[in-house]
Amino acid sequence: MDKPKNQIVTEKSIRLLQQNQYTFKVDSTLTKTEMKSWIEGFFDVEVEGTNSSRIENKSRGRKNKLNMNPASHKKMIVKLRKNYFIPLFLNQT
Repeated sequence: MDKPKNQIVTEKSIRLLQQNQYTFKVDSTLTKTEMKSWIEGFFDVEVEGTNSSRIENKSRGRKNKLNMNPASHKKMIVKLRKNYFIPLFLNQT
């Protein structure tokens, strides 16, 4: 199973951090239950729920019906239970 590729850091994902929700870019074949079990095992947290959406490739050049590309990856938003967190940036002093 492919693990999450990386964390997404955008304005929206930073706003979601206030609600204890974390955004990850994952492989398109990863399911919600696989993501939930991987996050709980790797970060030692409890997941309350997950949301996912497929991100399509951006088409370049002419629009052509024959160049239909499948989704390249998924974006998953993981909501953690209260009093759990995933450290995004470590303070290096």
